[in-house]
Amino acid sequence: MESVSDTTAEVTSTVMDCDGNTDAFQKVKSKKSHKRKRASSEVNMQEEDSVAAKRPQFPALSGDQLKGGVDEMRKVSVPAHRYTPLKENWMKIYTPIVENLLLQVRFNLRTRHVEIKTCKETQDISSLTRAADFVKAFVLGFQVEDALALIRLDELFLETFDVTDVKPLKGDHLSRAIGRIAGKGGKTKFTIENVTKTRIVLADTKVHILGSFQNIKMARTAICNLILGSPPSKVYSNIRAVASRSAERF
Repeated sequence: MESVSDTTAEVTSTVMDCDGNTDAFQKVKSKKSHKRKRASSEVNMQEEDSVAAKRPQFPALSGDQLKGGVDEMRKVSVPAHRYTPLKENWMKIYTPIVENLLLQVRFNLRTRHVEIKTCKETQDISSLTRAADFVKAFVLGFQVEDALALIRLDELFLETFDVTDVKPLKGDHLSRAIGRIAGKGGKTKFTIENVTKTRIVLADTKVHILGSFQNIKMARTAICNLILGSPPSKVYSNIRAVASRSAERF
């Protein structure tokens, strides 16, 4: 009996044609499963529609409402050696902050701070941070035209580090490291700026870099290699290779 049952099972699972070839049956999906999936998808769509209908719609808040009715202020300290440049370029700094960002700005002679404050006309709450970064960039030594990019563009940042953070140098060794970064007549610094599309300021042992995140990373790597003693020619070739790869990627 067992052999008969086995042969019947084989007959039901295979088909033999005239040439003797056998083909297996293909299982057909039942219609019940399709109906169940369709019914469940319809239920999910109805639930999503009901959730969307219950979700409240709030109007956009104005700048005054975002502040909560309280004016905010930022203070940027100005060192003594930047008083004269600030005085000469005050109108170039004052105009974009007041006319474009709709903020209030003044220089406090007693505390030696540039004070930036929001007002009722301020529309964007992030304008205060942009204005503070703009003034800070100028105080660090960047040109007004370069610092203005912090107001006009979103993805620009400032980064500052010390030469001694990379390698603890003293005396003549520190002076030579700073000289390698600058180059003869500033040639090395200008080359790094042009290749990486950044702006660099050397202030004593401090290095300030203005640019996008990826460009700052390339410039910082090149400057660190110079501090560690790499020859400028090798640094040039490395940053040009990295810049070409990044240009191809984007």
